[in-house]
Amino acid sequence: MKSKRFGRFTASVLIVMIAILLFAGCGSENRYESVGSQQAGSAENDRRSESAQKALDQDVSDGYLILVNKDQANHLSASYEPSDLERVKYVAEDRSPAGWSMRHKAAEQFNLMSEDAAKEGLDVVVTTAYRSYDFQTQLFNSYVAQKGEEEANKTSARPGESEHQTGLAADLSTSEINYANSSAFGDTKAGKWVAENCWKYGFIIRFPEGMDSITGYSYEPWHIRYVGDTAAKEIHDSGITLEEYIKENKLGNSIPADARASASDAEVSEGGN
Repeated sequence: MKSKRFGRFTASVLIVMIAILLFAGCGSENRYESVGSQQAGSAENDRRSESAQKALDQDVSDGYLILVNKDQANHLSASYEPSDLERVKYVAEDRSPAGWSMRHKAAEQFNLMSEDAAKEGLDVVVTTAYRSYDFQTQLFNSYVAQKGEEEANKTSARPGESEHQTGLAADLSTSEINYANSSAFGDTKAGKWVAENCWKYGFIIRFPEGMDSITGYSYEPWHIRYVGDTAAKEIHDSGITLEEYIKENKLGNSIPADARASASDAEVSEGGN
């Protein structure tokens, strides 16, 4: 009798142990499968397609990822001028024609963007795009005269520090605010459309809100910058600045040696009041 009970007990224990092992095995399999799926998904999101990588490499080679800012290493020389400037089609007619040009690809893409905005009943125009070193000197000095150097430096660049000189940046406006350059542009229908769609044409909002500690400038919803399709999409999707993107992708300083500011340029920039 005891033997039978012992046998039943042993059998019961074995059944329970087998069940536990099977359950644990299934749980482990699902856990690793889940982790593996998450890792695979993450890797897929992080992986840039071969065509996108080639496009980015070409954009870097073409100088579309050039970084110009307040950092001395990223200043342009007084003599630098892009060789492929051309006039954009859609401009604020009351502004100087000297600021109506962009590099060929940037101008082409801006024209397309403006035309697509028009299909939505919106007008998006350039107030000023390319600025020469001398143009920027005059502009910055005028702002200094109006509000002092410290305030001027928050929204305007010293000569050599402005990416307008690259021919890749443009200030935009719309009839909704009488073609003013103002933070109010961000609240207009045209401004909201630009913020949502400019990346599709290779542009980014260069100075996003709350990023002045990185970019060096206050929020400018009207200021766009051409960086090419791949970088524009990735910057838009990740919500980072151009400075952060260049650092994360180890793109380095793409200013050509003959376009970099010299020591004499730096002295003029610092004393350009």
